[in-house]
Amino acid sequence: MIRVAIVEDNKTIREGLSALINGTDEFSCAGAYHTCEQFLESLKTALPDVVLMDIGLPGINGIEGVRRAKQIIPELNILMLTIYEESEVVFDALCAGACGYLVKKTPPARLLEAIKDIYEGGSPMSSHIARQVIKRFQQNKINLPENSDYDLTLREKEVLRLLTEGNNYQEIADKLFISVDTVRHHIRNIYKKLHVHSQTEAVATALRKKIV
Repeated sequence: MIRVAIVEDNKTIREGLSALINGTDEFSCAGAYHTCEQFLESLKTALPDVVLMDIGLPGINGIEGVRRAKQIIPELNILMLTIYEESEVVFDALCAGACGYLVKKTPPARLLEAIKDIYEGGSPMSSHIARQVIKRFQQNKINLPENSDYDLTLREKEVLRLLTEGNNYQEIADKLFISVDTVRHHIRNIYKKLHVHSQTEAVATALRKKIV
């Protein structure tokens, strides 16, 4: 069962998402919140597997909400679900620690597929948004630390290499003959050593610095 939390100030959208998730086998709604403040206060007790996060929220916005949530639970899977497609907003959300990014007009079946994908270690994005992210990387606007060995173990480098090849957590586990929980453990260590907060940043650092 994949536990999904929703952070959305529009009541109609929030209730619609909750009904979709609770009405689908293998999914359950771990909480539906109209503000980031309410969500952050409940995070440690709700313990969702995946969070659907809006950006244009009253009070703490979604980007800052992602940053604060990742400080509480670093491995938290957060999928941005919003009307914005501007590259600056997309980039800021991903650098804050979001693991994926979809627009609100995404069909329900695709949204459920994206939730499952992010839960299994993927980084779902629409092709339009993915192109914007790649463009930003190519423009060299990301400040990354100077080259070093980062003290990664051989196994961590193997996991990182498989991430850069587009494998999700389950596929990495199968290829390395380890459990998904062990993969998650290695990835948490990789994030700490590379000083990143998301899979997108980890892959970008690995490719730019030729770590793998």
